[in-house]
Amino acid sequence: MQNRIIAAFVAALALGAAPHAIAQAAGVAAPASSTPGGIVAPGIAYANAQAVVGASAAYKTAMVQLPVTYKAQIDAVNTRRNQIAAQLKPLYDKFEADQKAAKPDQAALRTQAAQIQQIEQSAEREIQQMAEPLNVAQQYIIEQISDKLTAATQAAMTKRKITLVLDSQSVLKADAVYNLNQDILNELNTLIPSAQLVPPAGWLPRAQREAAAQQAAAQGGATAPAPAAAGKPPEGR
Repeated sequence: MQNRIIAAFVAALALGAAPHAIAQAAGVAAPASSTPGGIVAPGIAYANAQAVVGASAAYKTAMVQLPVTYKAQIDAVNTRRNQIAAQLKPLYDKFEADQKAAKPDQAALRTQAAQIQQIEQSAEREIQQMAEPLNVAQQYIIEQISDKLTAATQAAMTKRKITLVLDSQSVLKADAVYNLNQDILNELNTLIPSAQLVPPAGWLPRAQREAAAQQAAAQGGATAPAPAAAGKPPEGR
């Protein structure tokens, strides 16, 4: 739950998409209502953790502030992206023109295609590296909010007397009366009204921290001396 990241955020910012529109895309359902005459089962609800995080006040505020704080990186990404597009355009044009020739030179086309692909792949790696500070900042923001999600969910469950919360993505169809999103959102906004934008030096997202810890544990286990067999008496002369 806590490791879910809003997709394509960095690319959207680099292209100038409105941050509030990105946040609103997650959405939180309208106020609960039930089908007339329907039977409401008590103690059950559904929620969408990703939507709640995306609709939180802390996330929305951060998405407005982030393009300002990281303006230099975003501008650099946009500039470099435009430079790469200008570099590739004549190559694309020539490739398309050569394809339309009466007798296309297939070997030459393959060479051109390989050159274009190489430039594209190199450019993608470069852009990702340039946008990494922004990507890490976004993950830092989401992790701060997600860390409060369990407590917010429990508080909402207690107030609504809910004992079972289902992931909304696994619910085929249900009345909105079972929707717990707004209740969790209210609690989340109280627990974390705002989030820090700039992560501490050397900070890594949780998934990377856990992977590093597992790798360190595996390496430690491989190099550690094997313990003596239990119950085996010491050998003597």
